[in-house]
Amino acid sequence: MKLVTWNVNSLRVRLDHVLEWVSVNKPDIVGLQETKLADADFPVEAIGQAGYRVIYAGEKTYNGVATLSLKPASDVCSDTPGLGDEQKRIIAATYGGIRVINVYVPNGQQVGSDKYAFKLQWLERLAAYVADELRCYPALALIGDFNIAPEDRDVHDPTLWQDSVLFSEQERRGFRALLEVGLVDVFRKFEQPLKSFTWWDYRAGAFRRDLGLRIDHILCSQALCAEAVSSTIDKTPRGWQRPSDHVPVIAQFKGV
Repeated sequence: MKLVTWNVNSLRVRLDHVLEWVSVNKPDIVGLQETKLADADFPVEAIGQAGYRVIYAGEKTYNGVATLSLKPASDVCSDTPGLGDEQKRIIAATYGGIRVINVYVPNGQQVGSDKYAFKLQWLERLAAYVADELRCYPALALIGDFNIAPEDRDVHDPTLWQDSVLFSEQERRGFRALLEVGLVDVFRKFEQPLKSFTWWDYRAGAFRRDLGLRIDHILCSQALCAEAVSSTIDKTPRGWQRPSDHVPVIAQFKGV
């Protein structure tokens, strides 16, 4: 199984990128974030013509999540109280015995702001929700844009970013809480190149200068992580015309 997460920063703008990427890479499951589309406008037909089924929860202009899959989804949930109810930030489903929770964690704006406090509360509720899900689904993946760089090596300049949003200690503590309920950062199961980033600001030539952060993650239960054989970042789409500021993260598993 090939599992992918990708913040596309507007599916309306990046639909052709998604369709091209899946045609080449042929993933089994792809979680998209920041689709920025109301459900009535979701391109179900185009995705279906590419060979994928899709579940989605969206809103106009902001947020939005969608999960593409080759297999049908069951036990779909997109209205988790306190998480994805008003802001469309989460969608969960089961695919052949594997529970996949696709999330777009709030950005937090800046440390000390109301939006930052909301982000920390959201992470607490997410950890509680995942703990409950793990009791029902031993094979579970939590994927998405977490808007958190967990460690110094996930930031191009840790000193510059210290105590800033995306890299504050409280946010990293929220990330560690997800690991403590029983998840594993699959990307870090394998030896990785230095400067392994998933997001680069559009400004100041950040991608060209490789001034990035690793804020998109695939976290798996112990049982599922044991089946992982690789995890990589594909920077290719960041070089395309009008790209998302994020790139796909991929994990591959045997026996599932």
